[in-house]
Amino acid sequence: MEKNYKVIARKYRPQTFEEVIGQEHITKTISKSIAQKKIAHAYLFSGPHGVGKTSLARIIAKALNCVNGPTDKPCGVCPSCSQIENGNPLDVIEIDGASNRGIENIRTIIENVRISPVSGKYKIYIIDEAEKLTQQAQNALLKTIEEPPAYAIIMLLTANEGMLLPTIKSRCVTLTMKPVPLPLIRQYLMEELQIPDYRADICAAFSQGNVGKAKRLAL
Repeated sequence: MEKNYKVIARKYRPQTFEEVIGQEHITKTISKSIAQKKIAHAYLFSGPHGVGKTSLARIIAKALNCVNGPTDKPCGVCPSCSQIENGNPLDVIEIDGASNRGIENIRTIIENVRISPVSGKYKIYIIDEAEKLTQQAQNALLKTIEEPPAYAIIMLLTANEGMLLPTIKSRCVTLTMKPVPLPLIRQYLMEELQIPDYRADICAAFSQGNVGKAKRLAL
């Protein structure tokens, strides 16, 4: 059941900036900056669970490493885009900060970041639950955030920004994401997942603005 849900959840995960619901204040800003080739080397995605932080980070990774990139409209079909959509990208490394929270884990990242991208323009690290990193690990990561190689992009995802070192936060472009309004979740469930309206009402009501939770309830 859990395995099937993961397959379905990936199928319904947004693949473009326009498909991310309830975060237009973020998607418009970031897509415009990418279109203008204004790329930061460190981003901080802050917001509650289930509001699209991971999806948005992956879309940005596609936008940067697309064969046409950096572009605000990744093609979705080139090798880099396809690898990211299928969950096996060569130059996008996703790390769970909760289970890789120690300084040794971060030292491995620091060593690997020195290696150039395999095929894309950028080597991108997406660190989920970054607030779970120990203080030592955060301090070790700080130097790489301060002086990254030209091809390196680090994205930190957190539901508790207050647990990150101020020095790290000050060196990142912070994107604060909000709980998704329930009417938008209801509409998404009905239109994208083909959920009946009565069931969409229930799932949206129990989701508390968490799209991921709404999908789990619906599917």
